[in-house]
Amino acid sequence: MELHVKREHSTGRPYPDRARMLISCPDGPGIVAAVSHFLYQHGANIVQSDQYTMDPDGGMFFMRVEFDLPKLDERLDEVRNIFGGVAERFKMNWQIFKVSHKKRLAIFVSKEDHCLVELLWQWQAGDLDADIALVVSNHTDMQAYVESFGIPFHHIPVTAETKAEAEAHQLEVIGEDIDVIILARYMQIISPSFIEHYRHRIINIHHSFLPAFVGGKPYAQAYQRGVKIIGATAHYVTEELDGGPIIEQDVQRVSHSDDVNELKRIGRTIERVVLARAVKWHIEDRILVHHNKTVVFN
Repeated sequence: MELHVKREHSTGRPYPDRARMLISCPDGPGIVAAVSHFLYQHGANIVQSDQYTMDPDGGMFFMRVEFDLPKLDERLDEVRNIFGGVAERFKMNWQIFKVSHKKRLAIFVSKEDHCLVELLWQWQAGDLDADIALVVSNHTDMQAYVESFGIPFHHIPVTAETKAEAEAHQLEVIGEDIDVIILARYMQIISPSFIEHYRHRIINIHHSFLPAFVGGKPYAQAYQRGVKIIGATAHYVTEELDGGPIIEQDVQRVSHSDDVNELKRIGRTIERVVLARAVKWHIEDRILVHHNKTVVFN
């Protein structure tokens, strides 16, 4: 049976002149004043501002600012060039993003569907303000479902012998304009060379409250240990397996009466919610990475 799904999300953008600025730099006096004064000088109106310091005496400072700037499209390159002087003075790492630019997502999935289904549902409802450009899988289980949304599906099998070839094919179908890759229960280890292409732009969901119960059969391990809470962790992918910067975590209490199947059911719910939150925060430019930690302005 063919399934046709109507996309409910809006194609228009409510704030064509709105931008977001992310800043990280050594803390010191005058940073907020300098950023605010710069935006004021150029006719921008700040609509939201968040900041955090690790330590006022020599620690790192993080800032996220949303602002409206008339004729943003025409003026953004000029503003970026001029702000370089402010950034150099405070040794800033910084980026400016247009809110009107929808980030393009590639979702990788294997056989388990719960995280993928959650992302597609939120995207269809308009709660995930991004474009899902394609889905890549090493199995065909989800092909019909994905294509019912009008989203391209690419089946790329992976074996130990063909891993390098498969990753080259994945990079080919992804192309050059993908902003973030979501591993929605994609049960393959990503190679260091692939990670380097998308540093801090690959989000994974781990089936436990890290660091715990690594490896296979995590819910069986949890059941055997008689745990009282189970959880899930969304993190950026790095060369260290399941060791990248953590974006979001959540847990739920369980009891001795919950068998392995019940733990799996509860775990799947936590996984899909935690991953969706992490993806939403990434596409809304709410995350700054510092070493192996994140600052999330949520």
